[in-house]
Amino acid sequence: MKPFQRVCCFKSLLANCCCHGQLHSCLLPPAAKKIGCAAGLHNGGFWKPKSLLNTARFTLSFNSRHRKNHQDSRALWKHEAVQKYLETLSKEYQQVSHLLNADSVNDFEQRTLRRRCADLSPIAAAFQEIKEAEKEVQELEAMCKELDSRDEKQLLELALEEKETLDKKINVMCRKLFQLLVPKEKYDKSHVILEVTAGRTTGGDICQQFTKEMFEMYQNYADYKCWTFDIVSYMPAEIGGLHHAAAHISGDDVYRHLKYEGGTHRVQRIPETGLSSRMQRIHTGTMSVIVLPQPEEVDVKVDPKDLRIDTFRAKGAGGQHVNRTDSAVRIVHLPTGLAVECQQERSQLLNKDIALRTLRAKLYQRIIEKQLSQEQSARKLQLGTRAQSERIRTYNFTQDRVTDHRISYDARNIKEILNGKEALDKLINRLLEFAEMEAVTEYLESLQAAEGGGC
Repeated sequence: MKPFQRVCCFKSLLANCCCHGQLHSCLLPPAAKKIGCAAGLHNGGFWKPKSLLNTARFTLSFNSRHRKNHQDSRALWKHEAVQKYLETLSKEYQQVSHLLNADSVNDFEQRTLRRRCADLSPIAAAFQEIKEAEKEVQELEAMCKELDSRDEKQLLELALEEKETLDKKINVMCRKLFQLLVPKEKYDKSHVILEVTAGRTTGGDICQQFTKEMFEMYQNYADYKCWTFDIVSYMPAEIGGLHHAAAHISGDDVYRHLKYEGGTHRVQRIPETGLSSRMQRIHTGTMSVIVLPQPEEVDVKVDPKDLRIDTFRAKGAGGQHVNRTDSAVRIVHLPTGLAVECQQERSQLLNKDIALRTLRAKLYQRIIEKQLSQEQSARKLQLGTRAQSERIRTYNFTQDRVTDHRISYDARNIKEILNGKEALDKLINRLLEFAEMEAVTEYLESLQAAEGGGC
């Protein structure tokens, strides 16, 4: 992005105004100080890179303290520790660039430096762009004060509009900068296995109906994002709802967008049919969503001796093969007791292959959870697990409101969200933005704690 140029237009306009000389001189910012390379870079050894943020350590929590302190990227940008951290990365980028031009490094060091330079280059560029834009805003603020004192209403109005435009652009740039600071997680590009299961209810059959609506919502969302949505298993309820279903979703950044959907979803509504007038009141029900990153073949090795494979007849609507052939497959992993089923395909071999992929995904998820629990045993994890003790979202039909409890965010128009298009995408992006801000916040807190402990 090129530096903002419109401030020069205001200065040229002011050149035609009386008494502009004093104003013009007071608006010129001081020259930027050049950041020299730190002395003793080698110190007898090769340069070592400073670590960037590692999002494997950060998960979306229910801590409201972070939401109060850092509600948006612009507020977090102004944090002193953020400025210090970015200055450090910017200085390191200059050091790496200087070393790349030196003749004293060997081929191995050149490759290492190039990789590090590629990581730091967009961060340093974004940091510099925001700093330059903020200088332009400061100039405009000083200009507005002078114009207001001289009652130059037309120029003042133009300057205020330009300042508002710059502020919006800075907000966008701050968000992009923090997206650069928080690198992609290991599993963000993975395909996923998504499972939905109906929960318990205080009355009626709203859980099964809500589970069906949620499954269709994610199916529509996959279509909206141009993903592939393959149903693995489908167990309908007797009255038209859904007990349990699973699907394999593939496409670009599927796990990144769906990883925070895992958990307990609560519904509050008045059942439309099937109840007496005495039961026509608000009922509360739940359903759970599980989102598992789909591992590659080499990620999880399953010994065939540890598997018990059963076949049975498929159930539900589907065609002539239903209840006629033993095409459905159930696989039990004996060491862990995990069981998966697949009855979607007509071929028993295809169902077996899909069930094995699902089993690998569940075993892989156990490995992920174990690693994360070792690193953050004191925190509540919400990374595509059941988390039955925590409701992550409430769908209140009587108030036409969806509340995500993790970020205290309310969205209206439930039908639009359940439609699985733009409204759901907006909610998911709010979650991603909050997770990025929390990752940066937690890193800064740990950094400050380390510095405090060293004093």
